[in-house]
Amino acid sequence: MSLGKLIENLKVNGPHVRDATGRGNLAVLKSMLGPAWRGLIKQTGKEGTTTALPVAHDVHFDWQYERDRTEMARLYEAAKVSQWNAATDVDWSLDVDPDNPERALLPDAYVPVKGLPIWENLSRKEKNKQVHAVTSWMLSQFLHGEQGALFAACQVTTAVPWLDGKLYGSTQVVDEGRHVEVFHGYLTRKLEKLYEINDNLYVIVDALMSDSRWDVKFLGMQIMIEGLALGAFGTLRKMTREPLLKDILKLVITDEARHVHYGVLSIQEFVEKGISERERREREDWAFEVALLMRNRFLAHEFYDEFYAHAMTRKEWDEVVNRSEMMQMFRQTMFKRIIPNLKRIGLLGDRVRPYYEQYGLLAFEHGRAAPELSAQDLLDDAA
Repeated sequence: MSLGKLIENLKVNGPHVRDATGRGNLAVLKSMLGPAWRGLIKQTGKEGTTTALPVAHDVHFDWQYERDRTEMARLYEAAKVSQWNAATDVDWSLDVDPDNPERALLPDAYVPVKGLPIWENLSRKEKNKQVHAVTSWMLSQFLHGEQGALFAACQVTTAVPWLDGKLYGSTQVVDEGRHVEVFHGYLTRKLEKLYEINDNLYVIVDALMSDSRWDVKFLGMQIMIEGLALGAFGTLRKMTREPLLKDILKLVITDEARHVHYGVLSIQEFVEKGISERERREREDWAFEVALLMRNRFLAHEFYDEFYAHAMTRKEWDEVVNRSEMMQMFRQTMFKRIIPNLKRIGLLGDRVRPYYEQYGLLAFEHGRAAPELSAQDLLDDAA
């Protein structure tokens, strides 16, 4: 990348780098600064067709094969009987027509500029084109996130110290591979449009892959990213009229609910067995930085670059998005599942509560956490 481009990215994404490393916790700064530089400034995720990430974590072999975690064993059994086949259990013969109002991909409100003159003056055909594009952008980010989840699940399966955790982890690896398959199939075969990874999402994936601590991988993937996915998938399933997408999301939601349950069980045990105050502070701050990155992820800059860069600055676009109905919906669904789980596992202490409160996120703390919140509850919410 040229020096000029680096300087331009630094000007544009500098505030997001400060967000990603902003708590002043040196351990968090060390963990996040490299991924933030690679993702937001160098834009490594957009440099080529593949990206190599440094990986460093211990692999934990268990030579006793002790099966002593009953709840995880039950989760493993549930996962075994809940497997589905993306090739045969999804009806790929269904047509997807973005111009059919009876099978609309999403409401117009998912385009952030809805209500502004620049949107209202468009033809219905052009509005449908942008709804199709924003749907493709969202699902593309979910696809990229699922690839990150696939690799993280592989790492966690080798690193988690309990055999029951390893056995369940093996089912999540299969789940995540299936999610990559089904989202890629829908994007390429039905929507025929695929976007690059969002820079903020890349930072999260990079940070997860390169962190050596297995519990931090759990925290980032199982609690934060999978929690976000649960909320987002539920909202999309409720809002879409497209039958194939609705069926795919139903199948994926049932898997994601188990993944979050697995993460809560594992992190809660890790925290309750005793970690130092320094370690707790690191994990609380790390979780909040990831929350900010996920919030920024939905600014949809890739969609902006394609449709609105000629009409407004990126700063103006960000202001439009933050005021939009789309962002209000996602801000709620993103954290509706995450905050109760952070509280349950003991990482929403008095010290960090003001961080979340300034963004209005503590309103969700009294919601139900895993495992009380079942996959059926989530599907009922999304009905």
